[in-house]
Amino acid sequence: MADRVIAGRMIAILRRIGFLLTLLLLAPPAIAQERGPVVLAAASLQESLSEAADAWAAKGHPKPVLSFAASSALARQVIAGAPADLFLSADEPWMDAVAKAGMLRAGTRATLLGNRLVLIAPAASKLRLTPARGFPIARALGSGRLALADPDAVPAGKYAKAALTHLGVWGGVAAKVAPAENVRAAMALVERGAAPLGIVYATDARASKAVRVVGVFPASSHPPIRYPVALLKASRHKDAAAFRAFLFSREARAIFARHGFSHL
Repeated sequence: MADRVIAGRMIAILRRIGFLLTLLLLAPPAIAQERGPVVLAAASLQESLSEAADAWAAKGHPKPVLSFAASSALARQVIAGAPADLFLSADEPWMDAVAKAGMLRAGTRATLLGNRLVLIAPAASKLRLTPARGFPIARALGSGRLALADPDAVPAGKYAKAALTHLGVWGGVAAKVAPAENVRAAMALVERGAAPLGIVYATDARASKAVRVVGVFPASSHPPIRYPVALLKASRHKDAAAFRAFLFSREARAIFARHGFSHL
């Protein structure tokens, strides 16, 4: 039953993403050039990348079309041939998958950003935990669930599982995990009080007034959180390469820093 639920969620995500991209694909060439490049980006980049796109548009360029979802869902869309210009993943493995499929433009892949992993609770919670070897997260959960992005596919969930495994507590919480389609959906469970604890990126927690950080995971407890970006081989938009370059500019880096991202 759980497999069917997860499969159903993934199909729904792919359909939503595919609908937008299909509309763009069917648009007349003249209209397509009036819009900005299509950017497929990890859900955790919503506020920061939207602000960067606005800054780019303020310079007189057509505003990029941004589509946010789990990196896993976006990578599968790219591999399936969805029309887009840039891909920003929340981890290296999903960018590797797109590269292996021959979908990246040679020489355009680079690491753009870094992040931290944090434990969150509803804003009114008084709980505080220090993620460390054997820390009592299972006891803190009680009969509640631990909100994670799908730990079998979505980068935020995979990082979280790696951290909990490294700290020796995954076995105690695995049966209590509430898997979500992406990191923002996981945070929403905590925001609504449907889960007493969740694990998200530091930048996600910073974007919400409905949650508070109760602990920060040691960087050594999980693989480095890296956000690679690359142009897609099928891209034909005249602004695609320039917008990618803008993301590495001092102005864009300042935007990402304000939202809590680090630069690697």
